[in-house]
Amino acid sequence: MTDPQPLPNLASSAGDPSGRGPSLRPVEDLKALAKAGAEELGWNPTAQDVIAWVARNFELPAVAVACSMADAVLPALVADQIPGVEVLFLETGYHFPETYATRDEVAANLRVNVVDVLPENTVEQQDRLLGKDLFARDAAQCCALRKVQPLRRSLANYEVWFTGVRRDEAPTRTNTPVVTWDESFGLVKVNPMVDWTFDQLVEYSEDNILPVNPLLSQGYPSIGCQPCTRKVAPGEDPRAGRWSGSDKTECGLHT
Repeated sequence: MTDPQPLPNLASSAGDPSGRGPSLRPVEDLKALAKAGAEELGWNPTAQDVIAWVARNFELPAVAVACSMADAVLPALVADQIPGVEVLFLETGYHFPETYATRDEVAANLRVNVVDVLPENTVEQQDRLLGKDLFARDAAQCCALRKVQPLRRSLANYEVWFTGVRRDEAPTRTNTPVVTWDESFGLVKVNPMVDWTFDQLVEYSEDNILPVNPLLSQGYPSIGCQPCTRKVAPGEDPRAGRWSGSDKTECGLHT
């Protein structure tokens, strides 16, 4: 596996100490928009209605989709109404080969622009700085360095991001709203598939012949970095295979 090259600090914007790009709307305006969107859309709107709300209220290039490349349903749904949207892929350097292949399929076949979001250091550089296999000694720090911090730098360029979070994935996600203000990353967060089930996701993907990570059908309903992901036994929580053997349940992106 080839290590990624360091990514420039995307958050730095000339003349703007907050790190927000000069064309982005003020935070208070975006917070008010998030509140209005949550009230307008309610608890269980269709994914298409949620995306249509974003299309009415935001414009490219201020819109992003986060995708782990387990499947391509969310990028496909968004691209139907917002073609050319940027799809952010957290290139941690630790992904399964199948995940990289799915990323390449999405880039080649959907009307999106896939953007690799890279950590400051390659895996090799991190090993030299902090010791080999940080994920095995401090998974939280590894996620912070290779996922959370790089995404925070990237999201400074956007007003809204789509995620594929679903309420059925874990008890920690049961009350996930459709639209909210993301205090951690400082922009509007939209979860259009929040009330979908895993079976619905698979069915939609098959019906629309979308790229899909083959690991989904091999016992991996939740796919993260290869060293921290195992197969899930029948009847187990879908995210039981993530950071198995520890009390860690989230990487820090969705808190």
